Formats: sequence, structure tokens, C-alpha cells
Amino acid sequence: MNLKNIICNTALLLVMGLPCIAQQKNTFKPQAALLATINKNMVDADAQYKMFAGELQPGQFPKNFEPKTGKLETSNSGWWCSGFYPGTLLNIYEETRDEKLMQEARRMLNLLAKEQYNTHTHDLGFMMYCSFGTANRLAPSPDYKSVLLNSAKSLATRFNPKVGAIKSWDAKPSDFLVIIDNMMNLELLFWATKATGDSSYYKIAVTHANTTIKNHYRTDHSSYHVINYHPETGAVQQKKTAQGFADGSAWARGQAWGLYGFTIMYRETGDKQYLEQANNIAHFLLNNPNLPADKIPYWDFNADNIPNALRDASAAAIMASALLELCGYTDKTDGQQYFNTAANIIKTLSTPQYKSAPGANGGFLLQHSVGHLPAGTEVDVPLTYADYYFVEAMKRYKAFAGK
Repeated sequence: MNLKNIICNTALLLVMGLPCIAQQKNTFKPQAALLATINKNMVDADAQYKMFAGELQPGQFPKNFEPKTGKLETSNSGWWCSGFYPGTLLNIYEETRDEKLMQEARRMLNLLAKEQYNTHTHDLGFMMYCSFGTANRLAPSPDYKSVLLNSAKSLATRFNPKVGAIKSWDAKPSDFLVIIDNMMNLELLFWATKATGDSSYYKIAVTHANTTIKNHYRTDHSSYHVINYHPETGAVQQKKTAQGFADGSAWARGQAWGLYGFTIMYRETGDKQYLEQANNIAHFLLNNPNLPADKIPYWDFNADNIPNALRDASAAAIMASALLELCGYTDKTDGQQYFNTAANIIKTLSTPQYKSAPGANGGFLLQHSVGHLPAGTEVDVPLTYADYYFVEAMKRYKAFAGK
């Protein structure tokens, strides 16, 4: 990192609490028809999410819905997706100002708060920043701040300096497993440094990201899902998958996590290596011959039954949201492609093929996501994180209309 970036990062980040990023002067013009579709989608999302409040029993969080049986599957607060439901409620509330959504969000936050002390998961960014982070953005409070700081402390306990990464899954003592998804949890650590001035969180996030670039990524800029390190030496023991088609394949949601995660890294540090990494991932995705014309990816870019492989709406929603941020950081040509692709994804996800009919799909907004196909779990069902990133992508697209 050059001296200019160091000065910018320390002065702005630690003193003013702001990232140093090189904003481009690109101007992207949202389509009026798509803005109208998004506004309707938000109204529909409001109605859909009010369905959950009457279906959930005390202590339950929505997980997925099986269309064939009509059964809503739920989890407790310890499931890695527990933060997406309250986060989505809050994001929809920001658009519609429906107090019933806010009431439900507060109820769920109360149930989720105990996870701030959970040191057995790397998913505290998903769980706590998507929920309490959103709540704190809408209405900052000491209570929300305390929960977020404790969550960051818990996440930091999983960092191993010898490996240079945060442990994802607990395993046998000789294994240290890190998955690409973990890039999404670093935003919580950046927030903690800005909130406290303690640079240790920032340093952990940067170290983890650098280790990920070094070992997760192939020469074509696709990512392995899982890297198994030796916990004492940091040596790479295995490069493999858990949720993808094969060890050497490009699991679609994993590629989307990386795209989003390195976009965050650039936003929070101003370091151009992260912008380059995000652009490289975007180019791999958008120029991939196996990306369908409607931009909703197959669950794995190397699945053996393309074009009959299942699509993954969750990967598409994550891609769209990430591209709508990344387009503002890069050059005009790439930026326009990113913006247009995100718009196409939102359009496709807004069609009846993916968007739920009112009152259907158990309350979820989107259909046809793939959780863990190799394990046969959450296959071709609605998922909370697909909804979360779809709503976020729509909000980001709408924001361009006000620029």
C-alpha cells in the first residue's frame, strides 16, 4: 500500500470513521420502468414479510419453504442465516415505513442478541451486521453498538495469526478450514475499528483478505470453496469444495461472495489490489460462457448437466448488489457493464419465474435458490439470504435515481 493510501486510511478511517476510496465520476441512468417494478416489488415484499409474523413460533427464525409440502422450515438464533430475516424486515421498512415490520424486526433482534457472544461461528457478520448493523444505521443506539462490538470481539477470537485467516468451520485439531463465504464477515470488523479506533479489527480483516487472495483464487480468478490450512504452520493442506460440484469447479454463490467481499475491501481500505481483485472476479463471472443470457447463474458454473442445471437466485441477487456498488469504483466501460448486468438480474428476478405470487411461497419474496446441492439440502427452494440481497440490490439501484 502506498503512502497516500496509508495516510488516507489512518486519518480518515480512524479519525473521521470514513473509508478512503477512489470514486469514479460515472453516471448511470436507472430505467423508469425498472424503478416502477422495484417500487411494486417493495410493496409486495412488505405484504410477504408480514406473513412470517403470524407463522413463526417463539424463538423461531425462517429458514426456507418447501413448495411441494407447503412446510416452512425454521431455525434457532444460532443458524448462520438468522440475521437475514430481521435485516430484510428493516430494509423493507426503510422503503415502506410499515411499523408492523419494525415491530417484528425488534422482536427478532431481541431473540438474536445472545449470539453476540457466540465464538463457535465465523458467520457473525451475516448474523449480526446484517441485522443489528442495519438497525444501528437506521437508528443508532448504544445498545446496538454494544451488541455489534461484542460480536466483532467474538469473531476476532477465531483469527489465527499463523494462518493469517479467520477459521470458518470447527473441525479436528489438525485442520483449519476457511471458506470463501468468510469474506462477507469482514465488514463487521471494519465497522468495529471505525467505532472504537482499535485498529486490530482492521488488521485482521486485511490479513484475512490477503490470505484469501493468495490461496483461494485460481489463475482464471475463480475461487475454491474451502482451503484447509495447517493450524500451526499455515501451510495449505487441501483445496476443495463442500457445496460446489467439484473441488476444481466454480460454485456460483461462492464466486458471488468473493465479488461482494472484495468490493467491501476496496470500499473500506482504498487499496487498489482489492479493486483489481473485485474486477477480476466480475470479469470471470460476466464473461463466463456458462452464464445464461438472463444472468441468473447455474448453481455451479461447471455443473455437469448445463443447460439443465438448477439456477441459483441467491447467487444472482448477491451479484447484483455487489455490482451496483462496484460500478461506482471502476472505469466507465466496466462500470456500465456492471450496472446493466445488475439491472438485468433485477428484471429477471422480478418476473413470475422467480418472484413469488402474492401470498404464496410461505412469505418469501424469491423462489429457486440452491443451498447445498451435494448434501441434498435446501435445493430449489426460497432462502432468506436470496431475499436479503435482492432487497438490498433494489435499494441500491433506486439510489442512482437520486444522484
